[in-house]
Amino acid sequence: MSIFGLDVGSKTVGVAVSDPLGWTAQGLEIIAIDEDAKEFGMNRMQELVKEHQPTGFLLGLPKNMNNTLGPRAEAAQAYGELLQAKFNLPIDFQDERLTTVEAERMLVEEADTSRVKRKQVIDKLAAALILQNYLDRKGPLVDSSGSRMTFD
Repeated sequence: MSIFGLDVGSKTVGVAVSDPLGWTAQGLEIIAIDEDAKEFGMNRMQELVKEHQPTGFLLGLPKNMNNTLGPRAEAAQAYGELLQAKFNLPIDFQDERLTTVEAERMLVEEADTSRVKRKQVIDKLAAALILQNYLDRKGPLVDSSGSRMTFD
């Protein structure tokens, strides 16, 4: 009963997963992709889906500061369509403006992480922040009776 949160870039996809109740998000990993070669990491995503059995995908939508959708937002939407076609699970989008900036700040200021190490975890942390913001806004995935709530 978890949700995957994804930070889709042109070279990597950061993956996070919620706990079964939908309270917290944890970064899982970073999947290498190559948009030019049309390699989107679906084999690894399939392995993660099999292992964690999410009920849906939440993708970060990198809107422009004026709230319009640019090429990266369109690429995230296209990735969502690929996921929908492959896994037939609900897809939702979360405005992710400045999420990577926030993740970078956390790694520099709070964790004093080196540039090399930041590059290795930034997308995973951004995915966790996108998902955590969504969970905080939506509330738990399971109500007080233990019944599953629907994923938007």
